[in-house]
Amino acid sequence: MKLDILAFGAHPDDVELGAGGLLASHANAGAATGIVDLTEGEMGTRGNAEIRKEEARKAGHILGCKIRLNMSMPDGQISYDHESQLKVAKIIRKYQPEIVLMNAPTDRHPDHGRASKLIEEACFLAGLSKIELYDNGVPLASWRPKTMYKYLQFYNLEPNLVVDITDGFVQKMESIRAHKSQFFNPNSTEPETVIASEDFFDSISARAQDWGRVIGAKYAEPLISVRHIGVKNLNNLQ
Repeated sequence: MKLDILAFGAHPDDVELGAGGLLASHANAGAATGIVDLTEGEMGTRGNAEIRKEEARKAGHILGCKIRLNMSMPDGQISYDHESQLKVAKIIRKYQPEIVLMNAPTDRHPDHGRASKLIEEACFLAGLSKIELYDNGVPLASWRPKTMYKYLQFYNLEPNLVVDITDGFVQKMESIRAHKSQFFNPNSTEPETVIASEDFFDSISARAQDWGRVIGAKYAEPLISVRHIGVKNLNNLQ
């Protein structure tokens, strides 16, 4: 299956928080999208790997994704060594995405920055024809996405692209709520975390509204482009 957009996240719920609206709005418009979680989030304060796997499945369905995979890398120990890069490159070649999304380059959770570097370098290696990679014995042709973007997470980094997600905002919020173990639940007996506070959903909505205000939309998500953004006609820009 060829995908238009493939989003990688260090943990289940990373993509929903940073780029869920983007994925939903593009899927609503007919794009083939998918999510790859690098880890099962097993080191998280709340929930466990099995619970989070089911939550991720539901969230991916809400966003309209064609696929959702988990690479089962060790949570808290994501590495961008060559072996890990080739594992990611194999997925990129298999699904041939035109656009790849990834974690922020630096963030509160150290896994996010490491995942960002891993995905960016794997995208380059996936395009090297002399690297041989196979899927069930079948050789995978080299492939490099046309564009790569890093979505913002906990830190307010400076983006260079802001995307209108108004058409996918409701799905974004629903997909985040699908991760019930991680966010506010008045009946939960698990420890409270930063993202499990009662007002966290309000902060997500406010952030999307504020970025929407910047571009004249109701809701938006900011991105950092890995490469320079180029257009042939300035009339294509808002």
